[in-house]
Amino acid sequence: MNQVRLLFKMWSIQVRSQMQYRFSFWMDILSTMVLNGSYFLAIALVLERFENITGWTLGEVAFLAGMSELAFGTMDMLFSGYDPDQFSILVRLGRLDQYLVRPVNINLQLFGSKFMLRRLGRMFEGAAILVISFALTSIHWTLWKVIYLPIVFLSLVLSFGSLFVAGATLIFWTVQPIEAVNILTYGGNETITYPMTIYPDWLRKILTYVIPFIFLNYYPALYFLDKPDPFGMPSFAPFLAPAIAVIMLFLSFRFWNFGLTHYSSTGS
Repeated sequence: MNQVRLLFKMWSIQVRSQMQYRFSFWMDILSTMVLNGSYFLAIALVLERFENITGWTLGEVAFLAGMSELAFGTMDMLFSGYDPDQFSILVRLGRLDQYLVRPVNINLQLFGSKFMLRRLGRMFEGAAILVISFALTSIHWTLWKVIYLPIVFLSLVLSFGSLFVAGATLIFWTVQPIEAVNILTYGGNETITYPMTIYPDWLRKILTYVIPFIFLNYYPALYFLDKPDPFGMPSFAPFLAPAIAVIMLFLSFRFWNFGLTHYSSTGS
């Protein structure tokens, strides 16, 4: 409990610091909402012209986009300390050594070192798209669907966060960030915005058996929207998201602990 209180104390300091210039803060959030929202607007204009994409209507695609954007924004706010681009600066300048000599768990320090409240812009945009999807689709809500929706959201957050942790771990050896990590994180977020039926077989197999994004957003969406499964997966496929998220997070922190034991300071 002491560590939890310390984490919230560190977050409160971050929030107060970022709210010093409130006009700039809210303008940053507004610009993020407009910029990211423009991408979905482009999709909406295309679907308005062609009515659907491989059988998915605007409201159904909005469900995919809203869930992924809301979850990615939340993850980016909570896991910013593990952002490979930012973490590489700590390693390159030797600042990570300061974290290691403090009598506080390094993961707690990293979680508390950057709480990017400005990511609310992306979260608001994702939430708005999700609300639009509810308005445009006739989801038959049941008690289990109401319970399962936040579970899927949390699963997406943890899965994206695990990729940040794994990407940060690679910095122990490379020092500089690897662009391929951004392909998995930011690119992965863009990928699950669309129905998996638009992708070629080879890419869909990667997204199923290598990095199982297909079970984190697409299959839960099939369940919520009562759409048929075009790939013939088992009936429990829409409910694998929590298990996959836990496995990905577990493996990423195992990899992190392995990398940490092999860390040697740059001496900067």
